[in-house]
Parts: sequence; C-alpha cells; structure tokens
Amino acid sequence: MAIAALALALAGGGIAVAKPTAESAQPAARTAQQPAVSAASLNSAKATLAKGDSIGTQAAGFYATVVNANGTKARGAGVVIKYGVGQYEVQFGSNVTTAVYVATIGDAGSCCVPPAGEVSVAPRLLTPSAVFIQTRNSVGVAADLPFHLLVHR
Repeated sequence: MAIAALALALAGGGIAVAKPTAESAQPAARTAQQPAVSAASLNSAKATLAKGDSIGTQAAGFYATVVNANGTKARGAGVVIKYGVGQYEVQFGSNVTTAVYVATIGDAGSCCVPPAGEVSVAPRLLTPSAVFIQTRNSVGVAADLPFHLLVHR
C-alpha cells in the first residue's frame, strides 16, 4: 500500500499545486519614513524636556497617553504633534529612547468601539524625548485614527 502511494505521488497522481490568486496573496510589506523633524517640533521637545515629568501623568515609570484622531490629547502625559494623515509625535518630559512602546487603536470615550485599523510605534528621529506613531486603516492606507499609547521607561 505504501509503495503504491509513493508510486502514485512520484507519477504525479494526486498531487495538486495551488497558485495563489491576486486576492489571496499576502499584502506587501508597508514601509513609511517619518516626516522631517520641524524646528517647531524640536523647540516643543526642548520645552517639554525642560518641564520634566511635570507634564501630564506618570506612574511607576510609565507614561500613558490617549490621543484623538485629530491629534489632540484626550488625556494622559505628553505633548502631541500631528504631522500628516495618520502621523503623530508624542513628546515626554524625559528621554525615552531605551523605553518600550505599546500602542493600540482606541477611542477616548467609553461609549464606542474604535474603528478597525493598525498602529505602528517607533522612536522619533532626532528627538530622544518623543515617540512617533503611524496609524492606518484595515487595508493599510494611512488614516487618522485614535490611539492609546503606553511608554515604559
């Protein structure tokens, strides 16, 4: 029986090769560069650092921030700057380059389920006290979405 199955397999019987269709193919990797750091952003980061941890709330080495889709801070720590569609920077009162960043799409209110989407977090270029956040809709297109950010220093 085993020999018969092997013979069929070698002869091509019962072997099927599936070719992925365009619809079932994996999405291409999404890469996006951070926008250039503006002079206003650098000045804001310096002022935020000068104020130290008096900016917003922090507890036990964490910064927590909730940001609305339009780039306004709903609550929490830090100063928020919106650069473009789905591009945000959150500045804190201390160096966060060695911190751990966690973000999730989330609404500031208690009434609503947030829209579906994706969020990416990275250290902010040339700004050691800031984090860069990129939000996208479910198909990977940059979109303004609300998010929650947790930074563990």
